[in-house]
Amino acid sequence: MAAANMKIGFIPANRGFFSSELAAAMRSETIDAMRQLALDPVVLEDGQSNLGCVETRQEAETCARLFREQEVEGIVIGAVNFGDEQAAALAVKQAGLNVPVLIFGCQEEHALTPGMSRRDAFCGLLSIGEALRQIGITYSVGQRPVCFPSDQAFRDDLDWFVRICRVVNGIRKARYGQIGARPDAFWTCRFDEKRLQRLGPTTVTLDLSEVFGGVRAISDDDAEVRELIESIANYADSSKMAEATMLRMAKLELFLRRWQAENDLDAFAVQCWTSIQRHYGVCACTTMSRFTDTLTPAACEADIIGTLSMHALQLASGKPAALADWNNLHNDDDDLVNIWHCGVFPKSFAKEQPRLASHDILLAAGVAPANQVEGVVELQMKASPVTLSRITQDVDGGWQALIAQGQIEDNPASTSGSYGWCRIEDLQWLYRNVVLQRFPHHVAITPATIGNVLWEAFGNYLGFDVFHTRQATPGQYQTAMPF
Repeated sequence: MAAANMKIGFIPANRGFFSSELAAAMRSETIDAMRQLALDPVVLEDGQSNLGCVETRQEAETCARLFREQEVEGIVIGAVNFGDEQAAALAVKQAGLNVPVLIFGCQEEHALTPGMSRRDAFCGLLSIGEALRQIGITYSVGQRPVCFPSDQAFRDDLDWFVRICRVVNGIRKARYGQIGARPDAFWTCRFDEKRLQRLGPTTVTLDLSEVFGGVRAISDDDAEVRELIESIANYADSSKMAEATMLRMAKLELFLRRWQAENDLDAFAVQCWTSIQRHYGVCACTTMSRFTDTLTPAACEADIIGTLSMHALQLASGKPAALADWNNLHNDDDDLVNIWHCGVFPKSFAKEQPRLASHDILLAAGVAPANQVEGVVELQMKASPVTLSRITQDVDGGWQALIAQGQIEDNPASTSGSYGWCRIEDLQWLYRNVVLQRFPHHVAITPATIGNVLWEAFGNYLGFDVFHTRQATPGQYQTAMPF
């Protein structure tokens, strides 16, 4: 589903010596299609321009001013007949909003006959695209560039475009929290904060000492703490958790929710081992799982670029996204990989009711006593199509993104923590030629098929080098959709 109430600017591009009646009909039909996706179309009214369309320089200026005032998050240009390419391009340029743009043309009512009223939008759309190119405006074209706005194909393209808008605008405006330092063992979690901010996201840092002090200042009898203990108990089977563990998890969650609200954070990453176990006595996994499940991505191991990857997937899908390890190849199937993390996947991923458990890896390593390593969420992912993605900062200054689509399958092989067996076509090629060479061990995953959304958002609008399976030129953005 598209984002409810998202403001999308609509430019019905008119050319006066074509049919006004046909142009007005397509304007109305496009507005109806937008509203069917629960969008808020921002468009000139009939009294503001001829037919509520855009054809002249003056109408373009009026349209641009309206888009700025309404702060639209994307712009759709429809060639409701041939359309005036100059006016459409000027409206976008003068709005100056740097948002994604979708262009499409309207189909003829019926097969051409001599003397009929016609649109010629198939031709006019080319002129609009060229005009945008000439003034440096980046734009998108759907899978069905010329159609009727009432067609399902148009609604599919519009939904795709709105998801792109969510990703691009969401990343450019994002605020991420970094709680603690990265684990010293993981260079792969390093990032350049200044380069990240140039892309868009601002990082807000919080030392773990402030977390420990903050949670201890919260009373055990705080009403919100008691409510959270009950909520956590209903979130997963907590029968094996000590009462003290439930209290620590509740206080940690309450502190972080207050901190998130105070700092207007979209997502965060946590130094989830080993200081928090040694000095506070709990695993942060359950807390992070619950944030992620309510659409605040929470990444492991202070991996801020992992947070960015999760956030992008969530923006595109409208569903929770988890951060996982590319964990293990299946012994008998070269296209099947175990996607795993210690115990942080959201409940919505689960095949069955999750259970809260101890962190067996930290316990075996002697990091802390058994009563201080409780709080991981153990679950197996339910069968579902999935999209996986990882964004990285190249050491030479660029941004890269891996995009893959797969399918979570039931498989008798099991493990501890949170996991799912994911089938990815040509996994060995992907691993050797892309992941092994360019990307770290963390990957974000969401139960949705949104690879083409990410491809367009990352490659066309954010300027990333983009990678997927079996590219002729790995890393190169191409207009053809890969999935």
